[in-house]
Amino acid sequence: MEIKSMKVVIIGAGAVGSSFAYALLNQGFVRDLVIIDVNHDKAEGDAIDLLHGMPFSFPMNIWAGSYEDCKDANLVVNCAGANQAPGETRLELLEKNAKIFKDIVTKVMESGFKGIFLVATNPVDVLAYATWKYSGLPSSQVIGSGTVLDSARFRYLLADKFKVDSRNVHALILGEHGDSSLPLWSHVMIAGKPLFDFDEENRPNEEELEELFIKVRDAAYEIIKRKGATYYGIGMGLARITRAIAKDENAVLPVSALLKGEYGHEEVYTGVPAVINSGGIREIVNLKLNKEETARFDNSADILKGYIEKIF
Repeated sequence: MEIKSMKVVIIGAGAVGSSFAYALLNQGFVRDLVIIDVNHDKAEGDAIDLLHGMPFSFPMNIWAGSYEDCKDANLVVNCAGANQAPGETRLELLEKNAKIFKDIVTKVMESGFKGIFLVATNPVDVLAYATWKYSGLPSSQVIGSGTVLDSARFRYLLADKFKVDSRNVHALILGEHGDSSLPLWSHVMIAGKPLFDFDEENRPNEEELEELFIKVRDAAYEIIKRKGATYYGIGMGLARITRAIAKDENAVLPVSALLKGEYGHEEVYTGVPAVINSGGIREIVNLKLNKEETARFDNSADILKGYIEKIF
């Protein structure tokens, strides 16, 4: 059922949280937006700044709040935590952010929160798992942003290569939101045609495909090197997931979800296509992978399991 009066709480008023809040203001499907940050002045500044944009947007209630505001929230989006430094992998952030998350999730749950958690902080797959464990909520109510941004980057680069609108490209990145992610070449569709059938005269070779994937995989490193952090793309991705929840869309999005036998794995959060609606994750879409994709997915899942074991 569509949520008529959507209340979202953003924890963390850094670049990602602020970009997400701005995306929500521009899309108009959230009624109440609360911003929580250890720097309350920053949260207040963001709220006031966003409110001043409302004459050009949609009616919303926006304020800097506290964990008590989570009690009746439909969605809590955790964007708090240490940032990824230049040259630092997402998984190297684990020890820093696992400690931060335990404190945050505990405070959210103490408010009486019963809604959906959406995790954006890296390493997002491991921290989504941690949120599920710390919160005690059903796994359907704990979602990581997963590979929603990776897949958007993939779609954009494919669209740019073949000169079509990226909205007419269907392509997925699976696995870790990080270095062990994998492209599903076998499932790429461009304007309704399989990848290798779309433009037979200019069919890409393996070297070209690998080069394109490397650009997807390493995009964050390239952006961080140039401007210090990535936030606009993920802000839009978080807004897309939020819309699927608010509008009860049953949208299929590549998010980080708990596997319970899908793709041959259990007890790991990782990027997979899932049906998202007002209840959270309705189900995981279990795609058929080829031999190479299966091997790469297994490797990625095993890496994530190793990191999960470090904190649980």
